[in-house]
Amino acid sequence: MSMETTAWTQLRSVMTAEDEHRPVTRGTLRRIAAFARPHRRRLTLFVLLGTATAALAVATPVLAGQVVDTIVSGGDGAAVVRLALLIALIAIVEAGLGVLGRRLSAALGEELILDLRTAVFDHVQRMPVAFFTRTRTGALVSRLNNDVIGAQRAFSNTLSTVVGNVVTLVLALAVMLTLSWQITLLALVLLPVFVVPARRMGRRMAAMQREAAALNAAMGTRMTERFSAPGATLVKLFGRPEEESEEFAARARRVRDIGVRTATAQTVFITALTLVSALALALVYGLGGRLALSGVLEPGAVVALALLLTRLYAPLTSLAGARVELMSALVSFERVFEILDLEPIVREKPDAREVPEGPVAVEFDDVRFGYPSADKVSLASLEEVAVLDPRGGEEVLHGISFRAEPGQTVALVGSSGAGKSTVAALLPRLYDVDSGAVRVGGVDVRDLTAASLRATLGMVTQDGHLFHDTVRANLLLARPDASEPDLWDALRRARLDTLVRTLPDGLDTVVGERGYRLSGGERQRMTIARLLLARQRVVVLDEATAHLDNTSEAAVQEALTEALEGRTAVVIAHRLSTVRAADLILVVEAGRIVERGTHRQLLAAGGRYAELYRTQFGDRPATDGPGDGRGAPAAA
Repeated sequence: MSMETTAWTQLRSVMTAEDEHRPVTRGTLRRIAAFARPHRRRLTLFVLLGTATAALAVATPVLAGQVVDTIVSGGDGAAVVRLALLIALIAIVEAGLGVLGRRLSAALGEELILDLRTAVFDHVQRMPVAFFTRTRTGALVSRLNNDVIGAQRAFSNTLSTVVGNVVTLVLALAVMLTLSWQITLLALVLLPVFVVPARRMGRRMAAMQREAAALNAAMGTRMTERFSAPGATLVKLFGRPEEESEEFAARARRVRDIGVRTATAQTVFITALTLVSALALALVYGLGGRLALSGVLEPGAVVALALLLTRLYAPLTSLAGARVELMSALVSFERVFEILDLEPIVREKPDAREVPEGPVAVEFDDVRFGYPSADKVSLASLEEVAVLDPRGGEEVLHGISFRAEPGQTVALVGSSGAGKSTVAALLPRLYDVDSGAVRVGGVDVRDLTAASLRATLGMVTQDGHLFHDTVRANLLLARPDASEPDLWDALRRARLDTLVRTLPDGLDTVVGERGYRLSGGERQRMTIARLLLARQRVVVLDEATAHLDNTSEAAVQEALTEALEGRTAVVIAHRLSTVRAADLILVVEAGRIVERGTHRQLLAAGGRYAELYRTQFGDRPATDGPGDGRGAPAAA
């Protein structure tokens, strides 16, 4: 390794490190050891390979010195050839060990990445919805990418660097002291001139890189927001393109300026350290040559010392920055463990049971609930705030009780913010109640397996979310084993088969981010098709037609009528016209049920429901109106 390469390595190790003074607990080290334990055989072999490679690296300069001594002394030419062949053999073996070591290093690093990523991904999937509503997606994805890769460095890079450099340093220093202790000590005197500037310049450049990374992250966030379909629409409608462009360009110019300063500093730094290396070599050749001419030192020893000098400086400078790099990797481990240590507040019991077979009733029994505070479901670092919001925990549902018998439809109506969607979120266990019970099939949902609850209960929300994938993939999310005829049957029943047949690739047409290539009504019918495909016995509809025009609403209502047939349903509605046929209507205000009854009974009572009805329909007579049969209603 040349002195210039050594300088670059040292500089990069300091620049890429985070704060080296952050404390790392013993618990973190124990958990790292637990992750490494399944790979201990590979790790042992990795360390042995690094040791052997380091020993061979020191042997070559010694043999080169012997070649020079043999030539100067007029020795046997065959001896020179044998030494040359030995040097060649060592080079071949060293190259082979290097390739094998790199392959083993890559395998270890990738295995560790796999273990950490799957552990974090599986853990995050178990987190409650409140976690995702508070967390910045980019910060969470960064833990799965940047921090996991940073943790990998501890095994794939830092470990091999430390082991190999320690062995190389000990062997090189021992050989150099044997050849000439005077030259060795003088060479060590120049070491601070090499290391100290590296650390100081490295920290300065690390600060510039962090600033550039922050600016790049800000630009990335801005682009992500502006380039999404709703973001681009908002900018076009209300934004100022010129100001948007100028703000982006200003940040890009700052990144450019930092890049120029960084490149200049790097060049000055490397040039200075290359000069130091040249001075060190000049010292060896000057003093060593003089000692050789006076007969104190063999000529081959001078050559060996010059070659060993790089074997001495390279590990010393690398080890000087090893702590910085190691601490950076350990900090990455801590950031990953920080996610794993955030316990999900909704957990499946070890003895959880299946939902009973047959028709299913839904029951809320004196349910009280308050949304969890931030410290229970989130991390300040994921929200990118200094301190978590202390608010939360206040009760928002106060003694909610009702029962939907098998096949019945219960509708929840009331003002915005009254708690209707909160009631709906408790059925599929997006949250758990604080007191009381939510039962499905007579069993508390907290005592049911998550798989059986998902298989029993389906939900359609007002945003009709779809993934940026094909029609087929979005439908198969509900039932992965569904056949193509099953898919077309679900689309037909959702009044969507004609549209899908006209799409460029039919079922394999990509619907775009959040389904934005489809209209609002088409997206909703797609989610209903997914519901029909799943064949769940309980259906929750949360404002499923809230943002649709009359034509789309009519199509969605037709699809919902079929979707709800024979199923137990909890319907959250804003448009009262859609819930007239419900078996039971509950009026929810401020987290309490203030009225209950059928459409006719509530109108006759002249209470809050009648007031809402008059508000929506003005002077129209408060009658049941057309379509007030016993068919299942759609949700607004």
